[in-house]
Amino acid sequence: MGKNSLFKTFVSASEIALIFQPIAPLLAVPPQPSNSLPATNNQNAPNKAKLKLYGAPRTRVPIVQWYLAELNIPYDYISLNFNANEQKQPEFLAINPMGKVPAIVDGNLKLWESGAILLYLADKYNQLPNSVEERAKITQWVIFANATLGPGLFLADRREKEMPTLLAPLNQILQTQPFIASNKFTVADIAVASYLHYAKLLLSLDFSKYPAVVAYLDRVTARQPFKDTLGKR
Repeated sequence: MGKNSLFKTFVSASEIALIFQPIAPLLAVPPQPSNSLPATNNQNAPNKAKLKLYGAPRTRVPIVQWYLAELNIPYDYISLNFNANEQKQPEFLAINPMGKVPAIVDGNLKLWESGAILLYLADKYNQLPNSVEERAKITQWVIFANATLGPGLFLADRREKEMPTLLAPLNQILQTQPFIASNKFTVADIAVASYLHYAKLLLSLDFSKYPAVVAYLDRVTARQPFKDTLGKR
């Protein structure tokens, strides 16, 4: 993909990971925002290894960075040079055999896929509801963002048909509650709002027919952790 291109129409959903173009240099360790979610585990304890986040431009890594900023979790950022095929070297393939980012190493855990990473962080730092039913709803929205919303907005051959089908129900939901899964900001909002933001930014999609979606996106992108990471210009 050319460096000056903002968007490319892809022929398969498997290539969706490459739709995001670099908006700004990725941050190493974001500032500690004042309105972030409370992290209950102390990652600053002595001898506690920092989480490692592997990333590169034109990927979904800033989504993970946003959530790490919300949780006030320090981490080491390792940028891979895709032009030099660093993602195909044995050292990284031992972390993600698919050679894709984002990926994390947290202690003995090696994990990839942005949705899986988000849900892991939410679980580890006690951000999920106690009820198995409510946890399932959070998972539902994270999977929806990656598997349904992203392709529906970014794949040109599906957008005209699917955009109204996806955004009209979202608009109805957001007319009755401030956030996607409940009255509380959750990891589901990280997943869904990230795709909405990228679609608006990269494709200049007009959401004006869905005023509750517009208000929601304005609300979540006003959060300082978003501004410090995914919202950087």
